Amino acid sequence: MREHGCIGCRVTWQGASEDPPEERDAALTLARRIAGALGAEVRWLIVGQAPEGHAAAAAAQGVAGVDHIADPSLGDERPDALTEAIAQYCAGREVAVLLFNQGFGTRVVAPRVAHRLGAGVVMNALDVQVDDDRLDVTASAYGGDTRVVYELDRSRTSVIALLPNAVEAEAAEGGAEVPVTGIDVDLGGVQERVRVIEAAHSEGPRLEDAEVIVAGGRGLGSEENLELVEQLAAALGGMSGVSRPLVDMGWIDSSHQVGLTGKFTRPALYIAAGISGATQHMVGCTAAKTIVAINTDADAAIFSHARFGIVGDCNEVLAELVRAVNESGAAS
Repeated sequence: MREHGCIGCRVTWQGASEDPPEERDAALTLARRIAGALGAEVRWLIVGQAPEGHAAAAAAQGVAGVDHIADPSLGDERPDALTEAIAQYCAGREVAVLLFNQGFGTRVVAPRVAHRLGAGVVMNALDVQVDDDRLDVTASAYGGDTRVVYELDRSRTSVIALLPNAVEAEAAEGGAEVPVTGIDVDLGGVQERVRVIEAAHSEGPRLEDAEVIVAGGRGLGSEENLELVEQLAAALGGMSGVSRPLVDMGWIDSSHQVGLTGKFTRPALYIAAGISGATQHMVGCTAAKTIVAINTDADAAIFSHARFGIVGDCNEVLAELVRAVNESGAAS
C-alpha cells in the first residue's frame, strides 16, 4: 500500500487544458477531496506556458504547491513530448493520482502516460471515491447512456480524466500563497510520430462561450425546421446548437453539436427543442443556469433536467417564440 505521503496531482497544459475557470477549479476541487481522503497533498503540474490566474486559483483551491515545466513549445501539437515531460515528472515521485481535465488533447496524452507509468487509467470520469484499498471511479459509458464504476488499485498510480461539468467547484479554506517550483525535463530525444500540417481553427464566437443557446434535436422532423432554431437563437442574441443525430444525418457540421462527443456548454439559458434528454447530450448542457425543454412526449427525460417545460410540437412553439421575441423587440 502506498504511504500517506503520496501526492494527489492535477495536470494542465496550454492547448488541451485551456480550461474555463470553472472546469479548472472543479478538477482542483476533486483533487483536494481525493487527497484529503488519502492523507495526501495536492500539487498542480503546469506543462508549458502557465495559464492566466494560476497563482490565485491554486491558493483558492488549497493546492500545496505548483510544479511548472516551463517549456512554451509544449502543447496539443506535441503529444509525444507532453507524454515524455509528464512521465519524467512522475519518475521518482510518489504520485497516487494523476488527474486531467478531459479534452481532445487529454484523450491522446492521458492513456500514453498511464502506459508509461504502468498505471490504471479511466477516461470520462464523473466522480472518485476512496475506499480502503482502491479508488472507485464513476465514469460515463456507452456514449453517455449509462454509468459504470471502475475499481483502481491504490497500490499503483491512477490516471483519471474528468469530464467537464461533472464536479461543482468549491473554494478551500485559507488561501495562503502557493509556492511555484520549476521542473527541468529533457525532451531532446523526443520525435513526434504525428506532424500537424495545418492546425484547425475557427472564427467568430464559440458555442462554449454563449450565454444563450437554442438547440434542436430529432424532434424537429426535417432539416428545413432547423431554421427555426437559428431564428430564435438570433432573436435572443444567442447561438444555435444541435444534438448528435442531426450531425450524423448531415444537417449541420459538428461545430454546433452539444454533448459528450461535442461541445460542453454552460449558458445562462439553454432551450432544448425536440431533444429527448439522453445522458450523452445532457453532459454538454447540464451546467446551464436555466434549461427550457420543448417536446411532444410529456415523459421525455429532458423534462427532469428542465426548469421550464412545454409539452407540444417544437416547431409550432419555436415559431411562436420567434414571433413573440421579435414583436417584443420591435415594441421596445
